[in-house]
Order: sequence, then structure tokens, then C-alpha cells
Amino acid sequence: MTSPGQHMAAEIAEQPAVLAGLVERHAEFAEAAARIAARPPRFALLAARGSSDHAAIYAKYLIEVLLGLPAGLVSPSTVTLYGARPDLRDVLLISVSQSGGSPDLVEFTTTARKQGALTVAVTNTPTSPLAAAAELAVGIGAGTERAVAATKTYSATLLALYLLVDAVRGGDGSTAAELGPLAERALEVPVQRAIDRYRFADRIITTARGYSYATALEAALKLAETSYLATRAYSAADLLHGPVAAVDAETAVLAVTGAGRGGAAMQDVLAAVAERGADVLALGSACEEVPAALRIPVPPVAEELAPVLEALPVQRLALGLALARGGDPDSPRGLRKVTKTR
Repeated sequence: MTSPGQHMAAEIAEQPAVLAGLVERHAEFAEAAARIAARPPRFALLAARGSSDHAAIYAKYLIEVLLGLPAGLVSPSTVTLYGARPDLRDVLLISVSQSGGSPDLVEFTTTARKQGALTVAVTNTPTSPLAAAAELAVGIGAGTERAVAATKTYSATLLALYLLVDAVRGGDGSTAAELGPLAERALEVPVQRAIDRYRFADRIITTARGYSYATALEAALKLAETSYLATRAYSAADLLHGPVAAVDAETAVLAVTGAGRGGAAMQDVLAAVAERGADVLALGSACEEVPAALRIPVPPVAEELAPVLEALPVQRLALGLALARGGDPDSPRGLRKVTKTR
């Protein structure tokens, strides 16, 4: 018999080794990048669901900032439900799925390939229907994940997307060389005070800007699916465009504040939520520089890689809160490991 959260805890702990192993596979990403460079795209599209959708949003920032290409997220239902057949010549489609089994992503990828796109699958299941449907497939190599909540597959997907984009721009992956040891340090950061403080919270807002917006989205999902908390993620810019009016002293705000331009742009929203008496938990490599009730520091790294490390204490926080609230994050109600949509 397993204890509550046993699988999730074990898989969180595996991440330093998983990330280090990915960095060592740079040659595989370079090979895929060469295929992409041989067919230079006009722009990129990303298809994903769930946690993978947050990884895709991270990839959108990578592609637009590091490659200078416009990028967007697709709506698979335009093809699967409405039968659209867009002209995708000279377009790069990256489909992201841990399982590679969601029918809508497989169908969209198949259609995109027929419509002229160069299709790339990023998945943890190299033998999946999605990998078969795409022209190129990149495995994230995280190994079997038994917990329902994605942990090691999420961080590995982020790193795989970074290594792919970095290789396309001619990088050698050296920026990510120390991620394994840095991940070990990130997992050692204490989160118990935050667990004790927020175990009775009714609602939590997560917010960030730039690359770390993906972290805010993933944090909201992890807290909702494991602890059943009412969560909502916002870009810090969007939070100021109206939703901040709902923030008060009963609101907990998890603000991702890393070093770099995205973290620096958090100052206005932090000032606004502080005026309304919100209880702020700052997480990130620059968390000591902002006003907050509690802080969870993350080891500093290049801004474009920060979300890989930020995800780790978020996962530990979600695990701890789920257990403190009497739940089992390995068996969240109403959820399965693979969700199939069309």
C-alpha cells in the first residue's frame, strides 16, 4: 500500500537527474534543429493541453524573443470540430504532450502536416500516436510518471523546448549545463512555512510576467488539481487591467519574481496588491527584493531558463498543501493521468 502523495514526492525528487540527462542529449536537439533550419519557417504555432499548454506558452516566449519569429497557440477544435484546413506552408508546428495520446492534438498535427507545416512532436512517449503523426519527434526522457499531477514531465518539457529553440539559434546548450545541480538546490529550499500559512486559504491568485508567466499558470493548475483550491492565474499586466479590483485582505497572491525584465516588471502589480492588503508569497530568484509576507527563493539562472527551476518549489508547495488539507495528490478526484479530448 502506498501513502498519500508518495508517487508525486518521488517524481519531484527525480528532477535533477532528469534535467541533467536531458542536457547531455544536446546532439539530438541539434539534429532536429538542423531539420528545422533547412526549412526556415515564417512563423511558429504551438499545440498543447493542460500542463503542456503552459510549457507551450513558455516556448512562445522563447521563439519570439530568442528566434525573432512570431508564435501563437492553436485552438485544436478549429480543425477537429469545425473542419478548418488552414494554409500552413512554411509554418513550424510544435505539438507538446506528455502522453502523446490526446486525439485532438494528434488530429491537428496530422492535418497541419498535410497542409504544409513542418511538424515537431515534443513528448515523453516516443511510441505515441502524436510522435507518429509528426515529421520530427523529440523525446523528453523523463521516464514513467505515475502521479496524476505532472511534475518531472513538466520541467523536462520546458527544458526540452529550450534546448530545441537554443539549437535552432545555433546554441550548444551550455547555458543549461548546470541545471541538474541547480535543481537540487531548488528542491532544498524550505516551503513548510508557506504550507502552514496557506493551508486554510480559500482563494489564491498566481501572477508573473515574461517567461515566468508559464510558472504562474502551472502553479494555479497544480494547486487546483491537488488541493482543490480556487485559483486563478494572471499575467501581472492583465491583473492590473481590472481583476486587481477583486483583491483584498482575504486574497493570497503567489507572485513569481525572478531576476530579469519579467521580474522587474512585477513592481507595479505588487504595489497594487499590497495597497489592497493581499497576503503575498514571493517566489523566485529576486523574491528578496520585493515586499511580501513570505518568500521562497530560487537559485539564479538565465532568465529564459528560470521557469524550469521555479516549477520545483511550486510542486513541493502543491504537494505539501494537498497533504495538509487531507488530500492525496496522487489520486485527485475526477482526474486521470491521460485526458483525451477532441
